[in-house]
Amino acid sequence: MKTILLIGGSHGIGLDVVDQLKETHNLLVASRTELPESHKNINHIQFDATEDVLNMDDIPNLDGFVYCPGSINLKPFKMMSLETFENDMEINFFGLIRVVKDIIPKMKDDSSMVFFSTVAVSNGMPFHTSVAAAKGAIEGFAKSLAAEYAPKIRVNVVAPSLIDTPLASRLLNNDKKRESMGERHPLKRVGKPEDIGNIVSFLLSDKSSWMTGQVIGVDGGISTLNLS
Repeated sequence: MKTILLIGGSHGIGLDVVDQLKETHNLLVASRTELPESHKNINHIQFDATEDVLNMDDIPNLDGFVYCPGSINLKPFKMMSLETFENDMEINFFGLIRVVKDIIPKMKDDSSMVFFSTVAVSNGMPFHTSVAAAKGAIEGFAKSLAAEYAPKIRVNVVAPSLIDTPLASRLLNNDKKRESMGERHPLKRVGKPEDIGNIVSFLLSDKSSWMTGQVIGVDGGISTLNLS
């Protein structure tokens, strides 16, 4: 049975990954918020990626690692404060760096790491300057890390478009917004957590054993298809 550490995992995409793996994997979830009552059998560590340091005595040797924390700050650049950029880098990138530095010695041979980017890195999108900068740093870091630790550790990145999670609730809080956001995608809907959880589960499995250093767009076709 593989052992997987998820940073985040108490809601949204992370929780879907937990649901997909909980019967077949040994899971450890480190997050700011508690897991739902229905998931109290999952090993949980109270952890804030922007402030806390993992106690390595609590972390077993790992077959897989997923870093889920993220942010969505969509505003015109002229309205973005430097603090917003710093905060987005902190939760998306520097939090990831700190955890990876700690757990690298715990990663087994043939293990897998999965990080998250956004379609806004490959596609220039207005109002995404801060999050695109933070996620772009993750993509560059992941490719270099994959090269440095091959073949022992595989490192891949999932780059979604808009996913129906609590993080995106402000963008999808009525039917008109949901329909409008869905229409922007060639597949005519926004993503569901399981759309991303499916890919994460695949990247953690042996079925993806010949994949590393990849940025995988799971985005309803918006990054590659123009239907206008």
